[in-house]
Amino acid sequence: MSSLPDGLAETLAAYAEDLRLGRGRSRNTVAAYVADAQSLLIHLERRSPGATIGALDIHVLRSWLAELADGGAARSTLARKTSSARSFTKWAVRTRRMSVDPGARLASPKPHRALPGVLGRQHALEAMTSAESGAAELDPIALRDRVVVELLYSTGVRVGELCGADVDDVDRERRLLRVLGKGGKERSAPFGGPADAALAAWLEYGRPALAGERSGSALLLGARGGRLDQRQARRIVHDVLSAIPGAPDLGPHGLRHSAATHLLEGGADLRVVQELLGHASLATTQIYTHVSVARLRAVHEQAHPRA
Repeated sequence: MSSLPDGLAETLAAYAEDLRLGRGRSRNTVAAYVADAQSLLIHLERRSPGATIGALDIHVLRSWLAELADGGAARSTLARKTSSARSFTKWAVRTRRMSVDPGARLASPKPHRALPGVLGRQHALEAMTSAESGAAELDPIALRDRVVVELLYSTGVRVGELCGADVDDVDRERRLLRVLGKGGKERSAPFGGPADAALAAWLEYGRPALAGERSGSALLLGARGGRLDQRQARRIVHDVLSAIPGAPDLGPHGLRHSAATHLLEGGADLRVVQELLGHASLATTQIYTHVSVARLRAVHEQAHPRA
């Protein structure tokens, strides 16, 4: 914000504060929106030195996106930044910093949405078995790593949701994990027997060995006793999968996608998967998941009179 003149810096600071306190967005989302708004305001200042927020019009918005495109930004990135810019200009009008919303006229490029990688069922089984065998000696780090991959695959929750969970969010009797999703929406994700066994070992032997003053109520802990952060969780997933011959190099999002795909291949209803993943729109689930050709062929053979 220091690279902006005082007036634009104040506007950006007010926007960041509104995002943090007023909309219940995640820390990563706030950081991304603020970075996009800062980039846009820097572009405005370069284009018109000394300009106020009122000079931000559709031409500035389009030239900003054009500059990003010339710099090699992908269509998906441009689509996200367009949405971010609309959010910023809409806020500026709502807070009477601007009288007209130029973002309302900004067309969004349609991103090419590529499906993330997915584990085959055998690779998923091997990964879980590998994590379980690594925890056989009751080493607290190995027990934690096992419960991370088991819960990510069993529940399909986002890595941030898992890392944000507390001990009291686990209902082992009903095998449910309560998580706080996007927009502050709470949901419960079921988990299976293997994940429950991993949780039992972690809570009895692993967590007490790592817990300290910094642990609080966090379900998952780092080696120094603080809450496990998302970067550590990603490293855990990469390390586990790298030990499986032929398995793709995936992170937590890949386990989430694998869980959804395997549920669909097993016959789960798309709306059930939508609820499990915490998607607000069914269209998101349809894009996020895919059904294997083998399953499509099997359904066709069972259901079509001329199969």
